[in-house]
Amino acid sequence: MSWIREGELNLIEKISANILKAGPMPKHVAFIMDGNRRFARKRNVERQEGHMQGFNKLAETLRWCLHLNIQEVTVYAFSIENFKRAKDEVDGLMELAKQKFLRLLGERDNLEKHGVCIRVLGDLTMLPLDLQQLIAKAVVTTRAHKKCFLNVCFAYTSRHEITNAVREMAWGVEQGLIKSSDVSEALLSECLYSNNSPNPDLLIRTSGEVRLSDFLLWQTSHSCLVFQSVLWPEYSFWNLCEAILQYQFNYRSIQKARDLHRDDQALQQLEADRTCVAELLQHHGNGKPADAQRRQETLLHYTARREERVQDFLDALKHKRDSFVTDLSSQAVLA
Repeated sequence: MSWIREGELNLIEKISANILKAGPMPKHVAFIMDGNRRFARKRNVERQEGHMQGFNKLAETLRWCLHLNIQEVTVYAFSIENFKRAKDEVDGLMELAKQKFLRLLGERDNLEKHGVCIRVLGDLTMLPLDLQQLIAKAVVTTRAHKKCFLNVCFAYTSRHEITNAVREMAWGVEQGLIKSSDVSEALLSECLYSNNSPNPDLLIRTSGEVRLSDFLLWQTSHSCLVFQSVLWPEYSFWNLCEAILQYQFNYRSIQKARDLHRDDQALQQLEADRTCVAELLQHHGNGKPADAQRRQETLLHYTARREERVQDFLDALKHKRDSFVTDLSSQAVLA
């Protein structure tokens, strides 16, 4: 089954999509694709068949999103917690992932046609080496595509991601790229696996569960959260429309919360810079108070230097991550 399905919406779906698009539309939607195993039990089939049907539903959902002008989709494909499942199920999921990433690499022309960039967010080192290499090959192959983005969270939990971001900042301090005073909420966001993406506007979880299961905890603090009872393999275009309607009903309050948070972040950074500048002036001025003009000039200079340090650190971090993926990709053997 193809990752990106061709085909138009039917007439009723087209009319409904056009009505929806008259209102504010989410640009980035995240899915917790829950219910594959319950679907398998319900249909009295093997769990692996349930997971296969779940992937097929993802391909169909991506088609709907393209027609709805949703430019970015993030999916929770495999949690680090899933490694605790029965060995045969975990092995089956790893094998399914290999098949699907091999299939993706065979669909390069289709991915290029739609401009789809594939990103895989998670700790790849936890995966079998051959799967790591296939994933890296898919990421490198589609890296230049810019029309729409599919982020696959694999070997992922949000707490692991945040912990890794803290380690990355500590590495930056150890390397002398940034100062400990440069560490901030905004910088941590830039060190997450998802740093290339805007935060999701809408997060959808299927199967009736009403928890996030350690998925995008940081990124969804100001997102619309929608919990739907349908099992993921049974998800429909109309379920997606219902979720988008909920987003539209809550759009103003979401935007207000985001604006307030952005302003608060900027104020926190300004206060942190002022504190650092006050310490510098006190240290170099032998305790004598500086006049307002000198304080302002020093603040502007300090802010510019901090921003330069942070950008150099982020460039170094990107190079480190890109090199890791590129090296893995070069080792991939396509069977």
